Amino acid sequence: MSKDCPRLLIVEDDPAFARTLSRSFERRGYTVDHAASPEDLTDLLTQPSSYDFAVVDLKLGTASGLTCVQMLHVADANVRIVVLTGFASIATAVEAIKLGASHYLAKPANTDEIEEAFGRGQGDPNVPLGGRKSTIKTVEWEYIQTTLAECDFNISEAARRLGMHRRTLARKLDKRHL
Repeated sequence: MSKDCPRLLIVEDDPAFARTLSRSFERRGYTVDHAASPEDLTDLLTQPSSYDFAVVDLKLGTASGLTCVQMLHVADANVRIVVLTGFASIATAVEAIKLGASHYLAKPANTDEIEEAFGRGQGDPNVPLGGRKSTIKTVEWEYIQTTLAECDFNISEAARRLGMHRRTLARKLDKRHL
């Protein structure tokens, strides 16, 4: 490939999804690397190459993708990072942006949406504020996600702070796979 190709890093623990996303971006002219964990990312960041863009999954097995966002931003503050997640919450979106992500998308998101997110450098003040009202389940889910983020995604500690049994919290998290 040409040296003018934009360099993309995909941090995703699902090999099938990572492969599909990689192929889709390669067809668009990107040079793509893949890391499945924060440890893999550390290895890639020690190499003398930089990335123009990164797609980071929020949940990497038992690890948090927020760690990867921070590592990428520290390595190169100019990399455009999009966090992609099936566990979207206000708390994790705010943390991702604070740590250096430029955008946050809930799954399912396609290559067009991700590429569009790379190009969005500024917020949109015209986003409608009225939107839909939050349901009790949504409020509960966001409160759980906020508490999890405060506990560095330690389920036992989050359950203690929420005043529920660890297994109950685990079941609630399992029901919400998106």
